[in-house]
Amino acid sequence: MGWLWAIIVGFVLGLIAKAIIPGKQHSPLWLTTIFGMLGAIVGNALARAFGVEATPGIDWLRHIFQVIAAVVIVALGDMLYMATLGKRRERA
Repeated sequence: MGWLWAIIVGFVLGLIAKAIIPGKQHSPLWLTTIFGMLGAIVGNALARAFGVEATPGIDWLRHIFQVIAAVVIVALGDMLYMATLGKRRERA
C-alpha cells in the first residue's frame, strides 16, 4: 500500500507543479509522476532539515516544502527531458 500511496502523492504533486510552472511542459505523465514523487521525498527532507516535525492535524509547512521541491524538480526535469528529446530529433 505504501508504493500505491507514493504514486498517488507523486501524481498529484506533479500535476500541481505543472499547473504552477508557467508555459507548457513536455514531459509525459509517467515522468511527471516520478518527478512529483521525488519532490515529496526532497520536500520531506527539507522540512526535517528546517525543524518541521510531524504535527497533529495537517502538516501544512511540510506540504508547502513538498510543492516547492516538486515545482523545482518538474521544471528542471522537463528542461532535461526537452534537451534530450531535442538531441534525439536532430539525429533523425
